Amino acid sequence: MKSAKSPGVKRAGFTLGAGLALLPAWAAIAAVVPAGTELAVRQEVVRNNGSEPASLDPHRVESDVEFNIISDFFDGLIGIDNHGGVEPRLAVSWDNTRPEIWTFHLRPGIRWSNGQPITAGDVVYSWRRLIDPATASPYESYLASMHVLNAAEIIAGKKPVDSLGVRALDDTTLQITLTQPVSAFLSMLAHPSLVAINPKVIAQFGDKWTAPQNFVGSGAFTLSQWVVNEKVVGVRNGRYWDNPHTVLNQITYLPIVSETADMNRYKAGEIDISNSVPQTLFRALQNDLGAQVHISPKLAVYYYQFNTKKPPFNDPRVRLALNMGLDKTIIAEKVLGQGQKPAYLFNPDNTGGFTLNYPDYAGWTQQQRVIEAGKLLAQAGFTPARPLKFSLLYNTNESHQRIAIAASSMWKKNLGVEATLNSQEWKSMLDTMHGPNFDVVRYAWIADYNEPSTFLNNYITNDSNNTAKYGNADYDRALSSAAAASSIADKARYYQQAEDILAKESPAIPIYQYVSVKLVKPYIGGFQESLLGYVYARDLYVIKH
Repeated sequence: MKSAKSPGVKRAGFTLGAGLALLPAWAAIAAVVPAGTELAVRQEVVRNNGSEPASLDPHRVESDVEFNIISDFFDGLIGIDNHGGVEPRLAVSWDNTRPEIWTFHLRPGIRWSNGQPITAGDVVYSWRRLIDPATASPYESYLASMHVLNAAEIIAGKKPVDSLGVRALDDTTLQITLTQPVSAFLSMLAHPSLVAINPKVIAQFGDKWTAPQNFVGSGAFTLSQWVVNEKVVGVRNGRYWDNPHTVLNQITYLPIVSETADMNRYKAGEIDISNSVPQTLFRALQNDLGAQVHISPKLAVYYYQFNTKKPPFNDPRVRLALNMGLDKTIIAEKVLGQGQKPAYLFNPDNTGGFTLNYPDYAGWTQQQRVIEAGKLLAQAGFTPARPLKFSLLYNTNESHQRIAIAASSMWKKNLGVEATLNSQEWKSMLDTMHGPNFDVVRYAWIADYNEPSTFLNNYITNDSNNTAKYGNADYDRALSSAAAASSIADKARYYQQAEDILAKESPAIPIYQYVSVKLVKPYIGGFQESLLGYVYARDLYVIKH
């Protein structure tokens, strides 16, 4: 998923072989309050979410801004716990007696927040809506990446939506048919775009179904208020299947873009969990607040992405030159300095347990890279007398601005390149990025699941998340071969081929590997951020203070 903010690794999930996976209901993660802990009377938490959500419709969104909230308001069939294991959610068990066929059994008596039963037919409706070209979901290609039967053909307009390989055998039994075994299938299944949504509510209210007065969800919390550019408020869903293990009664999400304002409101007691920490104050905050500064590994990479259909960025020499012209070590260690690492691959190190080799130029000195970059620009027709000029777009945020200033300064000093900085509010930037006219855009990807394909699928020709508009037949074949490979060694070989192509053609510039840094009040219990960046409100509780 895309990340609105900038402020590692165990396999997140596993694939079960043939047979039955039956997990007890208590296996699901929820708030665990240690014995002897005295709870506050007021069980309410305020967290900064960083930006105003573009929507709360799981099929209309693409970033952590929205998925942070959606993950509290909806449950999927299964989930990934904070330790990377698969856990039952709406489905209590599943079996995989044939490699391409998965059958999921829903929990008895599960209900929507309005009291209606949640059925297997609701899941079928939701997945068909996700992939329907009329929905135009940013995650339209996700089911094709999972190799769900007929998904690719539906996206291409060759088959009807109702041919998708998902069907309800009865109200509590769902069958999913794949075109081939997929080792990461269960991990992929936990993604927020695959939650069920209520077809009756959408039929009644249309696009207005996400308004507070109409909203119906399936998660531990449900929408109570949405004041645009001020707050989103979730209240405890008494009909949630695991409600007895929820402690919080209310969770409020604020859309504060400014890291400084975020910090100041945290210090003033108005925020319990910040979204990030200003890099310039990081060390001082560690000294002043100690354990309130939480640093977590995060499976994510920060990029600058090109519009590869727009000259001169349709020329891979130009893209690679700009890649080599950045000193990523300085950006990671000096501009940021919170534990971020310079990135030369599109996957963070050890994603899914895979070890992939860096490109040769990662081992060069920065001066060697600059010399080679100058040669590439000259070959593409750019010289001191005819310098490359372009617009660098980023969403409004102090960190993005500092990185953009540093990058533009490096390009100017090293290559004579002139980058004009262009800041837009988050939703406006997304609209621009999905259009044809941007040059280079600030971009980031947080893993949807812990496996290299979550990063690499974004550059498959015509993938719905391929906003770089990149296409390469050899690249597509490498990822298709990786998906079909039966051994880890073969998968690694194909993933390496894909990374090698990206390293040479640079549809985007990977700049650094993330860590997540947040301020968390000492009275917030149960706080843990997953590798995928989620902090679940159902895990939290407020200690008396």
